[in-house]
Amino acid sequence: MRLLIVEDNEQLSELISNGLRTAGFTVDAVTRADQALAAASSNSYAAIILDLGLPDKDGSCVLATLRQAGNPTPVLILTARDGVDDRVAGLRAGADDYLVKPFAFAELVARIEALLRRPGNLLGAQLQLGDLTFDTQTRQASINDQPVLLSVRETTVLELLMRRKGNVVSRKAVEDHLFGLGEVTSNAAEVYVHRLRKQLAAAGASVKIATMRGVGYVMKETE
Repeated sequence: MRLLIVEDNEQLSELISNGLRTAGFTVDAVTRADQALAAASSNSYAAIILDLGLPDKDGSCVLATLRQAGNPTPVLILTARDGVDDRVAGLRAGADDYLVKPFAFAELVARIEALLRRPGNLLGAQLQLGDLTFDTQTRQASINDQPVLLSVRETTVLELLMRRKGNVVSRKAVEDHLFGLGEVTSNAAEVYVHRLRKQLAAAGASVKIATMRGVGYVMKETE
């Protein structure tokens, strides 16, 4: 799942981003309000972690602009402002959760996961297709209850394709989930889809990943 971190403290932003990547998320990080709005308007995020004290504009303005534009992405405010009035104002402005700094990283991850489990969001506890199961919390894939060992990026591709099972996922969407806003080699998506395909075939999965030339990939049960 792809997250957007909006935090002007670059050291803290890097710590949060690295921790969330280790937890299995793809992360984009920006430091300014204008960058946050540009990223949110051009990319699809599972959730946004938003600091309020940004250098160019208060984070509450970012939140208000998102909601006025009809953007429903869950937003978790992460800020040093710990007053009750601040929390109430943030939640009433459209935030889905509010966490005060300093914080325990495990709590941040748990709150993000809780946001994404809410009705209407994309994170379900378990995904199923044929004899293939993927637990989104443990990040474990299984075939007939037997674990399949996958790399972090193979796991990322698997989750994306399983969430859109039966539908074509563009190569660009695969690249975005793998690398966020970073540099991407021309065949990056093909490499990881190929690796995942081989792993599933070797494990005897009753699913396949079909390549739709010039369009993308689709995961479905074998006929």
